[in-house]
Amino acid sequence: MARSFEDRRSVHQKIAAGLRREITRGDLPPGSQLPSTPALMEQYGVAGTTVQKALLMLKEEELLVGQPGKGVFVQGGTQQAISPAVYMPPAAIGEPYRWISEAEKRSQRGSSKLLEVAVVTPPHEVGQALKLEEGGQALLRKQILMLDDEPTELTKSYYPLGLAEGTAMMEQRKIRGGTPTLLSELGYPPLEFVDEVSSEIPTEEEVVRLQLPKDMPVMLTLRVVYSDNERPIEVSLLTKAAHRYRMRYRIPVP
Repeated sequence: MARSFEDRRSVHQKIAAGLRREITRGDLPPGSQLPSTPALMEQYGVAGTTVQKALLMLKEEELLVGQPGKGVFVQGGTQQAISPAVYMPPAAIGEPYRWISEAEKRSQRGSSKLLEVAVVTPPHEVGQALKLEEGGQALLRKQILMLDDEPTELTKSYYPLGLAEGTAMMEQRKIRGGTPTLLSELGYPPLEFVDEVSSEIPTEEEVVRLQLPKDMPVMLTLRVVYSDNERPIEVSLLTKAAHRYRMRYRIPVP
C-alpha cells in the first residue's frame, strides 16, 4: 500500500510557490497588480504575516516589487527559453561568439567574462565523458555569460589536453568566435552534442556568480560535444538560475 505523503513546506513557501508558477508561466504578466493583502489573506485563509513572508520571498527573487501607496506588482516575467542548438555551430569568419549574436537577434545584449583558464583534474563524470584515465587532466575554461548585464549562466568547459595544448585555448583570454570556431579550424568540428539536464541545489560559487536568491535551485546541464568518429572534444557543466530560464529542444521525429 502506498504511503501517504504531505507537503511539509511552511504555508508561506507554498503560497510563494503557487504565485511564482503563475508569474513564470505567464498567468501573471509583468506589470500586473496582485490582490491586496486582505484579499490574499481571505483567498488562502492565512494571517497577514504569512502573506507578507510569501511576498517577501518573491521580492527577493525580483519577481515582485512593492510600490508605496499603490500595491505589489509583478516585476519579473515568464522564464526565457534558451535553445541550445543555436549555439553549437561555429561562428562564421569575423562573426562574434554566438552567445552575443543570438542575443542581438532577441534585442538583448550578450556578453561574457572569462574567469579562469587552468589545467585541472576534472570532476569524475567529466573525466569519464572525455575518456580520460583515472586522475587524467584536462583544460578548464570557466566563464560567466550575461544577458543585459544579468548573470545568466556559469560555464565550466573541459577539453582534452591533446587538442588544447599549443592553441589559444590555453591562454587567459577570450577566443574570437568561441571555442567551437577554433576547434573547427583545428579540424575538429562539433557535429553532435548530448545534454543531461537536472535540477540541483546550488553550490556557494553558483549562488554568488549567478546572484541567486535564497533557496533557489539551479538547472545544471552536462553537455558532451562530439566530433568525427564520436570523439569527445568538449564536456561542459552549464548552470542556470531555474526560476529565470528554461531549455527549449526541437527534436525531429526519426
